[in-house]
Formats: sequence, structure tokens, C-alpha cells
Amino acid sequence: MPGTVDTLLESNLESVDSAEALCVDAAKQLGLDEDAGMDLGLAVREAMVNAVAHGNKYSPNKKVRLVLEPRADSLRITIADEGEGFDLNRVPDPTHSENLMRGSGRGLLLIQTFVDEFTVKKSAAGGAEVTLVKYVISD
Repeated sequence: MPGTVDTLLESNLESVDSAEALCVDAAKQLGLDEDAGMDLGLAVREAMVNAVAHGNKYSPNKKVRLVLEPRADSLRITIADEGEGFDLNRVPDPTHSENLMRGSGRGLLLIQTFVDEFTVKKSAAGGAEVTLVKYVISD
């Protein structure tokens, strides 16, 4: 089983790619099948884009903290930005008819679709801290 990864990433799109690759690789090492790994990678990509673009606003002075915690039965991923944070309950539902044409909000829905657990809270730095958990189902 791979060990815990705890790293600070720049607020740019290259970091989004790096985070996705790290998570897909960790998922594969834990035994998730290819489809589940790709789904998890998409969820991580969406969470990272939110952290980089909405949270840190691409600021070169702000970092995104990525923590991967492999466990016997799951992979726990925490992504924390240094932005203003947000209240998940205040994000408009992208499936409501009045929001269908909005350019934002769908990423959070995708994340929730592809992981088994999803939580949002204020990070120690004051920004958003999202935690994604994907369970490994063994036969």
C-alpha cells in the first residue's frame, strides 16, 4: 500500500494535472479498477480547479495543499486552498431549471457523483478544505 502524500502545490493548471495523476496512481495501487480510478481522477481535477481558480484565484502567492491518505479500505483525499472558503449549502443546485445555463456549480455535482464521501469545511488557512473518500471494494 502506498504511503501518505502531503504536498503543497502552486495555484496553476499544471498542479491540477499533477494532483489528478497522483490520485489516479494511488487509486491503482490500492486496487481500484480503471473506471473507478478515472472517476476519482475527474473528481480530484474538479476539486483542484475549484481550489486554484475560485479559491486562490490563480495567485502565485497562494498554495493548494493536497493530502492523499491510503487506507486498507479507502483512499482519502484532502484539498485545501487559501481563499475565502465557501458554504456548500449556498451553492445553487445546477440541476434546477433556473440554473441549467449557469457556467458554474456542475463541478461540485460531478465530485459528489464520483466519490463515496464528500465534505467541505473551512481550512486552517481560512479557505475551503474539501475531503473526498473513495472506498476500495474487494471481492
